[in-house]
Amino acid sequence: MNLLPSGICFYLSVAICWLTAELDASWWYMGTLGSQVMCDNIPGLVNKQRQLCRQHPRVMQAIGAGMKDWISECQHQFRSHRWNCNTTARDHNLFGRLLLRSSREVAFVYAISSAGVVYTLARACSQGELESCSCDPTKKGSSRDAKGSFDWGGCSDHVDHAMRFSQAFVDAKERKERDARALMNLHNNRAGRKAVKRFMNLECKCHGVSGSCSIRTCWLAMADFRRTSDHLRKRYNGAVQVAVNQYGTGFTAAHSHFKRPSKNDLVYFEVSPDYCIRDHESGSMGTDGRVCNRTSRGVDSCEVMCCGRGYDTSRVSHTTKCECKFHWCCAVHCRDCHQQVDVHTCKGQT
Repeated sequence: MNLLPSGICFYLSVAICWLTAELDASWWYMGTLGSQVMCDNIPGLVNKQRQLCRQHPRVMQAIGAGMKDWISECQHQFRSHRWNCNTTARDHNLFGRLLLRSSREVAFVYAISSAGVVYTLARACSQGELESCSCDPTKKGSSRDAKGSFDWGGCSDHVDHAMRFSQAFVDAKERKERDARALMNLHNNRAGRKAVKRFMNLECKCHGVSGSCSIRTCWLAMADFRRTSDHLRKRYNGAVQVAVNQYGTGFTAAHSHFKRPSKNDLVYFEVSPDYCIRDHESGSMGTDGRVCNRTSRGVDSCEVMCCGRGYDTSRVSHTTKCECKFHWCCAVHCRDCHQQVDVHTCKGQT
């Protein structure tokens, strides 16, 4: 069973992406080496991916540059949890052995990374950064919404094109393998792509005498990627544990009292580890040294975050701008204020 998506590995500007013997190449390991795309030198790509890579080098570079955005969103969503979407550059791969599991965390990573590709490509098309695409050409002429008629204008984000390209490239190896893990990856990839399109907004500009808005020019624009990541975070909370059906073509709920997953749900096979201690086999980085909230009763509390091991407290000095005053014209002068605060960090395993 091939447990990882395949894709491209470029050389990142800050570090070189090495591949371990245990993990296949992944399109997550993307970046640039000058302007050359390393399509022929990366193991693990299927023919379809190599073909797309050679045909669209600038698209590949755009996807590589956009990786930091979806990784940042993943880390934002789990910033207060034991698993915090941490990457493992020390091990020369992005998420380490975590990806060998079929957990709900892995389901989220696949979904948000797939969504990130769609968002990055659609934005690059709209901004004129790619020769192979531009604004959505189908948004022309007139249309109507609840407020009345309007003319299509401006630049509508070409999300459908981005979704098609993402599906063709990201899903290529899973569609070739078609084993149980590939079915899981394909489902979560699709849920991620659909999440971007879910939050398209109709934005309009009014024309008319004295701002009467008698004529409107409108276009479709993607919402901020935070909306997509918030949605996928909720889907993570309600992710469905599944088993492959008897035909090997889809899923059934793993337990009779679980709901059957929809196309928008995230799905997973394996129960997650508790992520309390560092464990190489499960990919858990542990919570040793993580900052916790002593007064909280939530998942960021020291009791939960530290898994009952206790915590250390240290006093540190924070410097902030304070007593700011506006001076005519045009400057703001502030004082540096120093404050002593207590920081609580989880103890390690004894």
